[in-house]
Amino acid sequence: MRTAALVVGLLAAAFQACAADGLTVISFGRADQDALNYAFYSGFGRATGIPIKSLSYDGDTSDLAQMVRGGNPPWDLMQVESRALRQGCEQGLFEKLDLSRVGNTGDFISGAVSECGVGIFAWSVALAYSDRLAGTPASWADFWDLKRFPGKRGLRRSAKYTLEIALLADGVAPADVYTVLATDAGVDRAFRKLEQIKADTVWWEAAAQSGLLLAAGDIVMSPGYALWLDPERPGNENLRIAWNQSLYDVDSWAIVRGSANVADAYRFIAFASAPERQKLLSERVSYGPANRKALALLGADRARSLPSFDATLARALRVDAAFWIAHGEALERRFDAWAPAICRDQADDDDDAPTEQAVCQDVRGRMRVHRPGSGASDRVPGSGAPMNR
Repeated sequence: MRTAALVVGLLAAAFQACAADGLTVISFGRADQDALNYAFYSGFGRATGIPIKSLSYDGDTSDLAQMVRGGNPPWDLMQVESRALRQGCEQGLFEKLDLSRVGNTGDFISGAVSECGVGIFAWSVALAYSDRLAGTPASWADFWDLKRFPGKRGLRRSAKYTLEIALLADGVAPADVYTVLATDAGVDRAFRKLEQIKADTVWWEAAAQSGLLLAAGDIVMSPGYALWLDPERPGNENLRIAWNQSLYDVDSWAIVRGSANVADAYRFIAFASAPERQKLLSERVSYGPANRKALALLGADRARSLPSFDATLARALRVDAAFWIAHGEALERRFDAWAPAICRDQADDDDDAPTEQAVCQDVRGRMRVHRPGSGASDRVPGSGAPMNR
């Protein structure tokens, strides 16, 4: 989902040499890069005469501490996810913000403004389903209803998001999910719920996979990143999204501590936070504007299809970065031991390709057992072909 990390040691000198000539903004090299340039970078340069040097990274901030400690860091402003923002703020890697300089913070959605960050957009994980499905699922409880909605399900092979979804399906209110999940009993409850559909689940890892599995008919429902599930994207014509109980989080701008261009960084954040600019971003990609006023500038249909639409947020769960910093390692270990391995050496277009793993799930959700020395693998009886195939 991300591009390769910048080779900081080789490029830092070059960045420093040009830092005085503009604002260096580091963002994710994902599907949204062109949209960020369209909505923010090019317009800011035209409006202020301050050129933006836009560089991409993979979200790894491990070199940032060395830059900040060394003084005169080559980066001015960074797009960061909530985990990196929280940790970087605690470690003194980002400037503590004077929020009076970024606009009316009362216009932002909940959780979009913090001590060191100002929200760029909201993204979400929501329930997607095929329009070939008989009926219309409306909640995670429906996702677990195999009788009413028969067929294979997709789930992300990770504790994060998956455990929250399991508790929501089991009747836990969004406001209580992390309180419950912070207890041993709550974790056990989530895994018991997952056990109910384990045999009917196709596990995926890459962001685009859930939509591809749905489009191919290998599954009938799956949580997935809304960016990749937008029905307006080519290939997604038969996908639909149920926004009830979606999970959302916010990517933010953070000013690198020690930047030589702090004043210009504030000017950029204020510019990018204006509803008119946020509207341009949400027209290009399925991210919800962090500034609520941008929704009124979008068409009604487009606004309803975004993660930060008022009615959607009212029923959504915000992903708790602090919870996953504290508990993520232990929960991922338990999840990894519980979930089936994915066959790593099997080509997507070859159902009968052998695997060296003892037991794993193939690309269509079927369990395989490798027979050592045979060069072949057998399907586990009862794992069957996926529905709609």
